[in-house]
Amino acid sequence: MSSRAAPDESRITGRLNQLRAGVLGANDGIVSIAALVVGVAAATPENHAAILAAGAAGLAAGALSMGVGEYVSVSSQRDAEKAQLAREERWHDERPEWELEQLTRLNMSTGMSEPTAQLAAKEQTEHDALAIHALMHLGIDPKQLVSPLQAGIASLGAFTLGGIIPLLTILLASPPLQVPLTFAGVIVALALTGITSAWIAHSAFPRAIVRNVVGGTLAMAITYGIGHVVGVAL
Repeated sequence: MSSRAAPDESRITGRLNQLRAGVLGANDGIVSIAALVVGVAAATPENHAAILAAGAAGLAAGALSMGVGEYVSVSSQRDAEKAQLAREERWHDERPEWELEQLTRLNMSTGMSEPTAQLAAKEQTEHDALAIHALMHLGIDPKQLVSPLQAGIASLGAFTLGGIIPLLTILLASPPLQVPLTFAGVIVALALTGITSAWIAHSAFPRAIVRNVVGGTLAMAITYGIGHVVGVAL
């Protein structure tokens, strides 16, 4: 048998969840900023200052909103998990027999016979009563509590990286090619995030790609149309 240690599945799952959140944040940044800048470009063609101002403001606002929103959301989740763990710990001090019986029933629900479930519950409790009850009863791993700061920074960074793609594309392209090149760049970027999300989820690549590309293209087309109508009206 190899002496190499087996991978920690909970850590791998945590990293995959972070990667999935990063992909979603990048996807949001791509679509949001692309839709914004093509809408402004449609309303004020060749006005680089207006496009830059709108794109930069949208990028900052979107990234900060994502970061703060994720921080607040994950903080609330972490507070709730810590409160549940504290309550579970108190119950172990106040009613250990009841908790042992509950763990036995939880083990039986996985297919164990009652004698096996009782023995397993006793050994699990002796090893780490709080951890096993938190995992079996609450679905919480006390060693893997979410980090609000990490989640907030990851969301902010992912949105920023995603949003920079359409913003730079439309600013660096010549006026006649601004919108077409932005559409093309966004389609490629969304295809890549679709491939990444499908890889993470072990799902079909074509479906993820089409879903991303169609949704993002539709958003850009709608905002471009609105921007054009506003530009004509002005």
